[in-house]
Amino acid sequence: MRIVEHNETEYDYFQSNVSGKIIDFRLEYEYCVTFYHQSEKESVIKSIHNHFLDFFGDSIDYHWRAGDVTDYSRKRMDQNPFIPLLRNVSFYVNTSLEWDFANMEQVEAFFSASPIFKSIRMNAIGMTEPLNPESKFYQAESIQIHQDKISIPAVLQHFQGRQAIINCKEYKTSDLIEFLIRWKSGEAFQKLEYLKIEMGRTPRVRFLNGIRLKYIDETKQPTTHTLPEVYNWYGRIKRTDPIISHKYVVRATDNRVASIKVRGETLWFGVWDKTEEEFLRMMD
Repeated sequence: MRIVEHNETEYDYFQSNVSGKIIDFRLEYEYCVTFYHQSEKESVIKSIHNHFLDFFGDSIDYHWRAGDVTDYSRKRMDQNPFIPLLRNVSFYVNTSLEWDFANMEQVEAFFSASPIFKSIRMNAIGMTEPLNPESKFYQAESIQIHQDKISIPAVLQHFQGRQAIINCKEYKTSDLIEFLIRWKSGEAFQKLEYLKIEMGRTPRVRFLNGIRLKYIDETKQPTTHTLPEVYNWYGRIKRTDPIISHKYVVRATDNRVASIKVRGETLWFGVWDKTEEEFLRMMD
Protein backbone atom coordinates (compact mmCIF):
# COMPACT_ATOMS: atom_id res chain seq x y z
CA MET A 1 0.00 0.00 0.00
CA ARG A 2 1.12 3.56 -0.74
CA ILE A 3 -0.23 6.62 1.07
CA VAL A 4 0.10 9.90 -0.83
CA GLU A 5 -1.28 13.43 -0.89
CA HIS A 6 -4.55 13.92 -2.76
CA ASN A 7 -4.27 14.82 -6.45
CA GLU A 8 -7.20 17.07 -7.32
CA THR A 9 -6.78 16.42 -11.06
CA GLU A 10 -7.65 12.73 -10.75
CA TYR A 11 -11.22 11.50 -10.33
CA ASP A 12 -11.19 7.70 -10.51
CA TYR A 13 -11.25 7.18 -6.75
CA PHE A 14 -13.39 4.80 -4.80
CA GLN A 15 -14.23 5.31 -1.14
CA SER A 16 -14.19 2.95 1.78
CA ASN A 17 -14.97 3.19 5.49
CA VAL A 18 -11.78 2.44 7.42
CA SER A 19 -12.14 2.36 11.21
CA GLY A 20 -15.00 4.86 10.97
CA LYS A 21 -13.28 7.24 8.52
CA ILE A 22 -14.22 7.60 4.82
CA ILE A 23 -10.99 7.43 2.77
CA ASP A 24 -10.31 7.75 -0.98
CA PHE A 25 -8.52 4.87 -2.72
CA ARG A 26 -7.31 4.00 -6.20
CA LEU A 27 -5.65 0.93 -7.70
CA GLU A 28 -2.34 1.61 -9.44
CA TYR A 29 -0.47 -1.38 -10.86
CA GLU A 30 0.38 -3.63 -7.89
CA TYR A 31 -0.46 -0.99 -5.28
CA CYS A 32 -3.57 0.03 -3.48
CA VAL A 33 -3.04 3.79 -3.15
CA THR A 34 -4.59 5.77 -0.33
CA PHE A 35 -5.10 9.52 -0.71
CA TYR A 36 -5.32 12.19 1.95
CA HIS A 37 -5.75 15.94 2.13
CA GLN A 38 -2.94 17.59 4.07
CA SER A 39 -5.12 18.42 7.06
CA GLU A 40 -6.21 14.77 7.32
CA LYS A 41 -2.84 13.08 6.92
CA GLU A 42 -2.44 11.93 10.53
CA SER A 43 -6.03 10.73 10.91
CA VAL A 44 -5.85 8.74 7.63
CA ILE A 45 -2.64 6.97 8.62
CA LYS A 46 -3.95 6.21 12.12
CA SER A 47 -7.23 4.84 10.75
CA ILE A 48 -5.44 2.49 8.36
CA HIS A 49 -3.00 1.34 11.02
CA ASN A 50 -5.82 0.71 13.52
CA HIS A 51 -7.67 -1.28 10.86
CA PHE A 52 -4.57 -3.45 10.34
CA LEU A 53 -4.34 -4.07 14.09
CA ASP A 54 -8.02 -5.01 14.27
CA PHE A 55 -7.81 -7.27 11.20
CA PHE A 56 -4.41 -8.98 11.58
CA GLY A 57 -3.83 -8.49 15.30
CA ASP A 58 -0.70 -7.28 17.07
CA SER A 59 1.36 -10.44 16.48
CA ILE A 60 2.31 -9.17 12.99
CA ASP A 61 5.30 -6.89 12.29
CA TYR A 62 4.15 -3.72 10.52
CA HIS A 63 6.69 -1.74 8.51
CA TRP A 64 5.89 1.89 7.76
CA ARG A 65 8.46 3.64 5.59
CA ALA A 66 8.49 7.35 4.82
CA GLY A 67 11.05 8.35 2.20
CA ASP A 68 13.27 11.43 2.61
CA VAL A 69 11.34 12.75 5.60
CA THR A 70 14.52 13.31 7.60
CA ASP A 71 16.80 14.56 4.85
CA TYR A 72 17.51 18.04 6.14
CA SER A 73 18.38 20.24 3.20
CA ARG A 74 20.94 22.98 3.26
CA LYS A 75 18.20 25.53 3.35
CA ARG A 76 16.02 26.12 6.37
CA MET A 77 12.90 23.97 6.28
CA ASP A 78 9.49 25.39 7.22
CA GLN A 79 8.52 22.40 9.31
CA ASN A 80 9.91 19.19 10.76
CA PRO A 81 9.23 15.77 9.24
CA PHE A 82 5.88 14.29 10.16
CA ILE A 83 5.87 11.19 12.38
CA PRO A 84 2.41 9.95 13.45
CA LEU A 85 2.00 8.37 16.87
CA LEU A 86 0.83 4.82 16.16
CA ARG A 87 0.04 1.94 18.49
CA ASN A 88 2.56 -0.90 18.76
CA VAL A 89 5.07 0.75 16.44
CA SER A 90 8.80 1.33 17.02
CA PHE A 91 10.44 4.20 15.16
CA TYR A 92 13.79 4.33 13.37
CA VAL A 93 15.36 7.37 11.73
CA ASN A 94 18.21 7.75 9.24
CA THR A 95 19.30 11.35 8.69
CA SER A 96 22.21 13.46 7.51
CA LEU A 97 23.28 17.02 8.33
CA GLU A 98 25.16 18.86 5.62
CA TRP A 99 28.45 20.63 6.21
CA ASP A 100 26.86 24.08 6.25
CA PHE A 101 23.83 23.06 8.33
CA ALA A 102 23.10 25.81 10.86
CA ASN A 103 19.65 25.09 12.25
CA MET A 104 20.24 23.14 15.43
CA GLU A 105 16.99 24.46 16.92
CA GLN A 106 15.09 22.46 14.34
CA VAL A 107 17.00 19.26 15.15
CA GLU A 108 16.19 19.77 18.83
CA ALA A 109 12.54 20.39 17.97
CA PHE A 110 12.39 17.26 15.80
CA PHE A 111 13.59 14.93 18.57
CA SER A 112 11.48 16.73 21.17
CA ALA A 113 8.28 16.29 19.15
CA SER A 114 9.02 12.69 18.11
CA PRO A 115 8.58 9.45 20.04
CA ILE A 116 11.73 7.87 21.46
CA PHE A 117 13.46 6.08 18.59
CA LYS A 118 14.41 2.42 18.59
CA SER A 119 17.43 3.23 16.45
CA ILE A 120 19.05 6.39 15.06
CA ARG A 121 21.53 6.43 12.21
CA MET A 122 23.04 9.87 11.64
CA ASN A 123 25.76 11.56 9.66
CA ALA A 124 26.45 14.48 11.99
CA ILE A 125 29.58 15.87 10.33
CA GLY A 126 27.72 19.15 9.84
CA MET A 127 26.74 19.47 13.51
CA THR A 128 28.55 22.40 15.10
CA GLU A 129 26.68 22.75 18.41
CA PRO A 130 25.93 20.13 21.09
CA LEU A 131 22.44 18.79 21.70
CA ASN A 132 20.62 19.33 24.98
CA PRO A 133 21.80 16.63 27.44
CA GLU A 134 18.11 15.84 28.07
CA SER A 135 17.38 15.37 24.35
CA LYS A 136 15.40 12.26 23.32
CA PHE A 137 18.24 11.66 20.87
CA TYR A 138 20.29 10.16 23.70
CA GLN A 139 17.38 7.94 24.82
CA ALA A 140 17.35 5.85 21.61
CA GLU A 141 18.04 2.15 22.15
CA SER A 142 20.67 2.16 19.42
CA ILE A 143 22.76 4.91 17.81
CA GLN A 144 25.11 4.71 14.83
CA ILE A 145 26.75 8.05 14.20
CA HIS A 146 29.49 9.58 12.06
CA GLN A 147 30.71 12.85 13.55
CA ASP A 148 33.62 15.26 13.42
CA LYS A 149 34.32 15.71 17.15
CA ILE A 150 33.47 13.03 19.69
CA SER A 151 31.87 15.68 21.92
CA ILE A 152 29.35 16.94 19.30
CA PRO A 153 26.96 15.31 19.86
CA ALA A 154 28.11 13.98 23.23
CA VAL A 155 26.97 10.37 22.90
CA LEU A 156 29.89 9.26 25.03
CA GLN A 157 28.59 11.43 27.87
CA HIS A 158 24.79 11.28 27.71
CA PHE A 159 23.78 8.05 25.94
CA GLN A 160 21.07 6.15 27.85
CA GLY A 161 20.45 3.27 25.44
CA ARG A 162 21.84 -0.20 24.80
CA GLN A 163 24.15 -0.12 21.77
CA ALA A 164 26.22 2.66 20.18
CA ILE A 165 28.69 2.87 17.31
CA ILE A 166 30.62 6.14 17.05
CA ASN A 167 32.85 7.09 14.14
CA CYS A 168 34.73 10.32 14.83
CA LYS A 169 37.71 12.26 13.54
CA GLU A 170 38.73 14.11 16.71
CA TYR A 171 38.76 12.93 20.30
CA LYS A 172 40.65 13.40 23.54
CA THR A 173 41.99 10.54 25.62
CA SER A 174 40.29 12.17 28.59
CA ASP A 175 36.90 11.57 26.92
CA LEU A 176 37.57 7.82 26.85
CA ILE A 177 38.86 7.76 30.42
CA GLU A 178 35.85 9.72 31.69
CA PHE A 179 33.44 7.29 30.01
CA LEU A 180 35.15 4.25 31.56
CA ILE A 181 35.30 5.82 35.02
CA ARG A 182 31.61 6.76 34.93
CA TRP A 183 30.59 3.28 33.81
CA LYS A 184 32.74 1.64 36.50
CA SER A 185 31.24 3.82 39.23
CA GLY A 186 27.67 3.06 38.11
CA GLU A 187 27.03 6.78 37.66
CA ALA A 188 25.86 6.39 34.06
CA PHE A 189 25.25 3.98 31.16
CA GLN A 190 23.27 1.47 33.25
CA LYS A 191 21.57 0.01 30.13
CA LEU A 192 24.66 -0.06 27.93
CA GLU A 193 25.43 -3.46 26.34
CA TYR A 194 27.84 -2.63 23.55
CA LEU A 195 29.98 0.32 22.42
CA LYS A 196 32.28 0.64 19.44
CA ILE A 197 34.35 3.78 18.82
CA GLU A 198 36.19 4.21 15.51
CA MET A 199 38.69 7.02 15.90
CA GLY A 200 40.73 9.07 13.45
CA ARG A 201 44.02 8.06 15.05
CA THR A 202 45.29 5.21 17.19
CA PRO A 203 44.91 5.85 20.93
CA ARG A 204 47.82 5.22 23.23
CA VAL A 205 46.94 1.98 24.96
CA ARG A 206 48.54 3.16 28.18
CA PHE A 207 45.55 5.46 28.73
CA LEU A 208 43.87 2.32 30.12
CA ASN A 209 46.39 2.28 32.97
CA GLY A 210 44.49 5.06 34.70
CA ILE A 211 41.29 3.07 35.18
CA ARG A 212 42.60 0.00 37.07
CA LEU A 213 41.97 -2.71 34.51
CA LYS A 214 41.67 -6.35 35.49
CA TYR A 215 43.07 -9.25 33.49
CA ILE A 216 42.06 -12.82 32.74
CA ASP A 217 44.84 -15.35 33.26
CA GLU A 218 46.89 -15.45 30.05
CA THR A 219 46.71 -19.25 30.06
CA LYS A 220 42.93 -19.13 29.63
CA GLN A 221 40.92 -18.42 26.49
CA PRO A 222 38.52 -15.45 26.97
CA THR A 223 34.86 -16.02 26.18
CA THR A 224 33.61 -14.11 23.13
CA HIS A 225 31.21 -11.21 23.76
CA THR A 226 28.63 -10.69 20.99
CA LEU A 227 24.95 -9.71 20.92
CA PRO A 228 22.11 -9.44 18.39
CA GLU A 229 22.01 -5.91 16.99
CA VAL A 230 19.04 -3.82 18.11
CA TYR A 231 18.47 -2.98 14.45
CA ASN A 232 20.37 -3.60 11.24
CA TRP A 233 19.95 -0.88 8.62
CA TYR A 234 20.59 -3.29 5.77
CA GLY A 235 17.75 -5.62 6.71
CA ARG A 236 19.98 -8.44 7.87
CA ILE A 237 19.90 -10.41 11.10
CA LYS A 238 23.29 -9.51 12.46
CA ARG A 239 25.30 -9.52 15.67
CA THR A 240 27.70 -7.01 17.16
CA ASP A 241 31.43 -7.41 16.51
CA PRO A 242 32.91 -10.25 18.58
CA ILE A 243 35.05 -9.02 21.48
CA ILE A 244 37.76 -11.42 22.63
CA SER A 245 39.96 -9.80 25.24
CA HIS A 246 41.85 -10.57 28.43
CA LYS A 247 41.13 -7.03 29.69
CA TYR A 248 38.00 -6.21 31.67
CA VAL A 249 36.55 -3.79 34.23
CA VAL A 250 34.02 -4.30 37.02
CA ARG A 251 31.12 -1.98 37.91
CA ALA A 252 31.13 -1.02 41.58
CA THR A 253 27.36 -0.95 42.08
CA ASP A 254 26.49 -4.50 40.96
CA ASN A 255 29.82 -6.24 40.24
CA ARG A 256 28.95 -6.56 36.54
CA VAL A 257 31.81 -7.09 34.08
CA ALA A 258 32.64 -5.40 30.77
CA SER A 259 35.29 -6.59 28.32
CA ILE A 260 37.55 -3.97 26.71
CA LYS A 261 39.48 -4.34 23.48
CA VAL A 262 41.63 -1.77 21.67
CA ARG A 263 43.08 -2.55 18.25
CA GLY A 264 44.40 0.05 15.86
CA GLU A 265 41.99 3.01 15.75
CA THR A 266 39.04 1.12 17.30
CA LEU A 267 37.87 0.58 20.86
CA TRP A 268 35.26 -2.06 21.73
CA PHE A 269 33.39 -2.24 25.04
CA GLY A 270 31.00 -5.13 25.78
CA VAL A 271 28.98 -5.51 28.98
CA TRP A 272 28.28 -9.00 30.32
CA ASP A 273 25.12 -10.04 32.15
CA LYS A 274 27.45 -11.63 34.68
CA THR A 275 29.09 -10.76 37.98
CA GLU A 276 32.87 -11.00 38.11
CA GLU A 277 32.68 -14.39 39.82
CA GLU A 278 30.27 -15.75 37.18
CA PHE A 279 32.35 -14.23 34.38
CA LEU A 280 35.62 -15.85 35.53
CA ARG A 281 33.86 -19.17 36.04
CA MET A 282 33.08 -19.22 32.30
CA MET A 283 36.83 -19.53 31.57
CA ASP A 284 37.15 -22.76 33.55
